[in-house]
Amino acid sequence: MATSKTAAFPAIENELAELAKALGHPARVAILKELARRNVCVCGEIVDVLPLAQSTVSQHLKELKAAGLICGTVEGVKSCYCVNWEAVARLKNLLDEFFTPPAPNCAC
Repeated sequence: MATSKTAAFPAIENELAELAKALGHPARVAILKELARRNVCVCGEIVDVLPLAQSTVSQHLKELKAAGLICGTVEGVKSCYCVNWEAVARLKNLLDEFFTPPAPNCAC
């Protein structure tokens, strides 16, 4: 049985890669920024501030939710989303751990 290439890497690197992948499109960055600004948002309101179709916004919301960066609920035809601040804090911590400044004697 073949194994996934990601299995060859530590869990922390896979976690950071998944979160980074979720932020790997400018539309998702813009959506996350808008949700952070509003703190709670309805999908239709996001469509009003972005130059994207409803279906495109929905796909990007799905990616952000799958990565855990946002939470969402569906009530009838309305979908409400908000930032998962715990996941954002985790992302910040992972980046801090990963990008520790080099020793002062680094030639870079």
